[in-house]
Amino acid sequence: METEFTPFASFGGGLMIGLGAVLLMLVLGRIFGATGILSGTVFAEAREEMSWRLAVVLGMVLAPILIFAVSGSMPTLTVPVSPAMIVVGGVIVGFGASLGSGCTSGHGVCGLSRLSVRSLVAVPTFMLTAGITVFVIRHVLGA
Repeated sequence: METEFTPFASFGGGLMIGLGAVLLMLVLGRIFGATGILSGTVFAEAREEMSWRLAVVLGMVLAPILIFAVSGSMPTLTVPVSPAMIVVGGVIVGFGASLGSGCTSGHGVCGLSRLSVRSLVAVPTFMLTAGITVFVIRHVLGA
């Protein structure tokens, strides 16, 4: 399966994620970790934090609609697995984020920029694990 090379869209998306992380830290003093934000929304940690958490989650959900409004077409999304496997993957990622004291966005975008030792260990671990997983799935299992 080939992945389309989209350097400008990827760069723009990265800039927006970075800007969002900086603004959240600057305005509210909070770290932009997607899993932590979602978890804090579902398992309401503090009522006074619910509004900004809901705004972030709604922004993530409504982003494709904004893209459609601007471009006239929905982003193409191909998921080569069943809905059941998506749920299983989500549970595994959620467990991993809990075990790793944060998700890839929290560690990679915010943790590294703050020189967090935990993130300096977590991010290379994520990358190594991802590389091994891709190698095994594509070259050992042939999927």
